[in-house]
Amino acid sequence: MTAAQGTRRTQWAAGSAIALALLFAGVATVAAARGDTTDGKQSRAVSTAVRAPATDSADAGFARDMAVHHQQAVEMSFIVRDRTQDEEVRRFAYDIANTQANQRGMLLGWLDLWELPKVAAAGQEPMAWMAAHGGLSGGDGHDMAGMDGMGDMTAGSGSGFTAHDGALMPGMATRTELDRLRKADGKQAEILYLQLMTDHHKGGVAMARGCAELCTVKAERRLAKGMVEAQRSELDAMAQMLAARGAGPR
Repeated sequence: MTAAQGTRRTQWAAGSAIALALLFAGVATVAAARGDTTDGKQSRAVSTAVRAPATDSADAGFARDMAVHHQQAVEMSFIVRDRTQDEEVRRFAYDIANTQANQRGMLLGWLDLWELPKVAAAGQEPMAWMAAHGGLSGGDGHDMAGMDGMGDMTAGSGSGFTAHDGALMPGMATRTELDRLRKADGKQAEILYLQLMTDHHKGGVAMARGCAELCTVKAERRLAKGMVEAQRSELDAMAQMLAARGAGPR
């Protein structure tokens, strides 16, 4: 087997693993939330406790918006995997892609369970649920640093952020930036990816903090809190990787 064939096989295996993880995460989430047992009978106590949130709730809004946000992180991570041979960045990108694909499967699984649409209604601004349900009580350096012009981290009219060039929410990369990443190579691709993902994580942390404060489904709140902790840690790691390459966050 040639080196090129080995590389293609490794890439295919990594992509397949993430796709399978996304599928199994969604299935397991729905099964657990429904209280399915090994004999196929639903637990009456659990089914009574499960209450589907409203379509305009913070729970549903977070699930929809974070699924979109995560999808772009997975996309950027696959792009940089093919644009650099640096093993540190490739491993980091794989970890992000795998983690966020799994979490995306959970979020979409909840929407299926709740029998709610996975796409926001026409005219509904992304992250409108944050403002409608009270917004955030405050941020920290990880959440807000470098996010000038993004106001209270919610999209929509009067929020300080306007969707543009494919960037639907604060922190998301634009189509132009994604094209630049696809054309970059080596160290240039590594730096651009780490900078874009730093912005992406800052937006994601702020949104997850919103769910941790506003969501009513306990499992979803726990997931959101876990996202905050994990992405803050990854922000520190990316700052170190950028510094090692003579660069810093944008």
